[in-house]
Amino acid sequence: MRKLALVTAFCAGLFANNLVDEAAKLDVKKVCDVKANGAAKVLEVAKKFNPEAVKLGVEFTRLGISNRAYIKYTEEAIKAKKKEVVIKYKVKGEEKTKKFPTDFAAWRACVFAIRALAQVKEAEKTWRLAIPGDGFKY
Repeated sequence: MRKLALVTAFCAGLFANNLVDEAAKLDVKKVCDVKANGAAKVLEVAKKFNPEAVKLGVEFTRLGISNRAYIKYTEEAIKAKKKEVVIKYKVKGEEKTKKFPTDFAAWRACVFAIRALAQVKEAEKTWRLAIPGDGFKY
């Protein structure tokens, strides 16, 4: 019984986070629009929200590349005024690289950072739906 209380308190602490609430309320299309806001500003949004996603253990990874890598290499490309981001990452000990347009990498980093936290907030309401007998058919 005591373990259940500790788990409940821990989960309540996770969901009571201000950044999680803020991310859930944002319009991702407007906030992460590189054409309207510029790549640097969009990347700043990603840098604001991603550390919280890392802390909660919900950071997005796509194509083997963590969102931290998208942010790091996109920031370097913006500072160097490059039109292309070259991201270096490791998969099973093998070093690989991928190239993305700078605007796309900034957009992806922003969306990944916000959606990771927004999904934490959504999970508060929908987690029971995944339990057999609560609405989903398996």
